[in-house]
Amino acid sequence: MAAMSCENCSLQYYSQINQPLEASCMLLLIMLGKLSLNLFMLGVRRRDIKQSFMGYFCISLALLDFTLLVTIAFISYFEDFALCGVRFTKYHICLLTQIISFMYGVLHYPVCLVAVLDYYMTITQTSKPPSKGQRLFYILAVVFIWISVLFYILKHPAVSAELEIQNHFFTYRCPSYISVQSHWLSLAIQFVICVALVICWPEVITMVRSVRIISFTSEIVLIFSYASDCNRTVCKKQLLTRLLICFLGTWAPFVFLQMIILLLGAQIPAYVEMNVPWLYFINSFLIATAYWFRCHDIQLTERTWSADPFVSWKFCFIPFNNQNTEQAEKPGTVVIC
Repeated sequence: MAAMSCENCSLQYYSQINQPLEASCMLLLIMLGKLSLNLFMLGVRRRDIKQSFMGYFCISLALLDFTLLVTIAFISYFEDFALCGVRFTKYHICLLTQIISFMYGVLHYPVCLVAVLDYYMTITQTSKPPSKGQRLFYILAVVFIWISVLFYILKHPAVSAELEIQNHFFTYRCPSYISVQSHWLSLAIQFVICVALVICWPEVITMVRSVRIISFTSEIVLIFSYASDCNRTVCKKQLLTRLLICFLGTWAPFVFLQMIILLLGAQIPAYVEMNVPWLYFINSFLIATAYWFRCHDIQLTERTWSADPFVSWKFCFIPFNNQNTEQAEKPGTVVIC
């Protein structure tokens, strides 16, 4: 089957290889593995992620994956049955997977846009938990995005035509789809990281060489005694260096994995590519971005950036022009990464 041709379409055809519907067992295993990974990432978080839009969306994604897994398992077990006057067969496994793939494929841009706007607007209030109004807004925003994307997918002419084709040839093939949005988003993040490394490379080397391991309140912490003259430009550059070190200190393996995927041109189905680890990675990147643009509006405290469940940004709260190494080791000026 030829690739879908639609103007400004964010999805593209992934495989032209016929996939018999007996591959539902493989799909079941893939979804089980993905759900296990999602639950693991949600379970090992160090902080409550339900303090931002991204946190609520991660939970909703895990719930939808669980629903899809249960539905596929139910249909695979009974194979052919009727429910509420509707007959379900193995064909519906393929149909549901395609719809989910289309939905996940167009979610990257809107989710990132809402998340970065959320952090940009609430960055000065992250030292306190969100109000009930904010939590209600996050829930409504997540529900609205899912419903809007579902209607968009079902009403999109190219998607409707593709699903109609599959309705006639469902016994022979069940194609998967990849997201162009995730490809360009990953490429943009890699580009920003590379540019930041080029700009801050001397500062990164100097700061890493100055690192020392000390014990503070019975915990092992890292202290960076490196400092420089602090005018506005130098401060922002040094802040960028610290953000970069902390971000890569946590997500370096994931960054390298994304590089390998981009270099090899690997094509991952959209229903697999949209997952909680990927969203956590984007979440940390958006937090660093929002911090960079609004660093002068933030009151730097230990509770700032508690919305990030994996990366600790506490080292960014230390005065940039601290020239006294002994003073830097006092509890009030320890740099933690």
